[in-house]
Amino acid sequence: MDTIALFGGSFDPPHIGHEAIVKALIQLKEIDKIIIMPTFLNPFKSTFFAPSSQRVKWLRDIFSEYKNVEVSTYESKQSAAVPTIKTVKHLLKSYKKIFLVIGADNFKTLDSWDNYDELKELVTIVVAKRDGVEIPSAITTIDINENISSTSIREKMEISKLPKKCAKEIYNFYKDKKWKTE
Repeated sequence: MDTIALFGGSFDPPHIGHEAIVKALIQLKEIDKIIIMPTFLNPFKSTFFAPSSQRVKWLRDIFSEYKNVEVSTYESKQSAAVPTIKTVKHLLKSYKKIFLVIGADNFKTLDSWDNYDELKELVTIVVAKRDGVEIPSAITTIDINENISSTSIREKMEISKLPKKCAKEIYNFYKDKKWKTE
């Protein structure tokens, strides 16, 4: 296995959009393995809601029956925000090619990521389309047909937007939290 798709994020909480992205990536023949990389703390955020150990557990439960999908604890074990470039360099010690999977919302700010110029030379960017964000035709895209975000899940707590395998557990974790907006 030489080629991987790196799908990182906060996954706070994981939702059906994340699952749809993994299902779309499985269809790409050039990808041998998908590595899901939950952050300890997103480098662009100051806090998280569910601890990284909980998010890792949920993701492992959700993707346990998917072939060639691994949930990595590399970033969560750092106990700090980890720039994507550091993770990519770590993975390039074991793999020859990395497809970096990001959401369209992140594509808009990709040039502000740590060492962006070096990062774009090391990976092939794959963008999951969302929210009508225009993506240049030179960029590989995947359509997931799920216009959803973890923020909206926390605010509205729609159990139907959570992966069936852990929906009740995730819902119960977030439903009574104080960050919920009315």
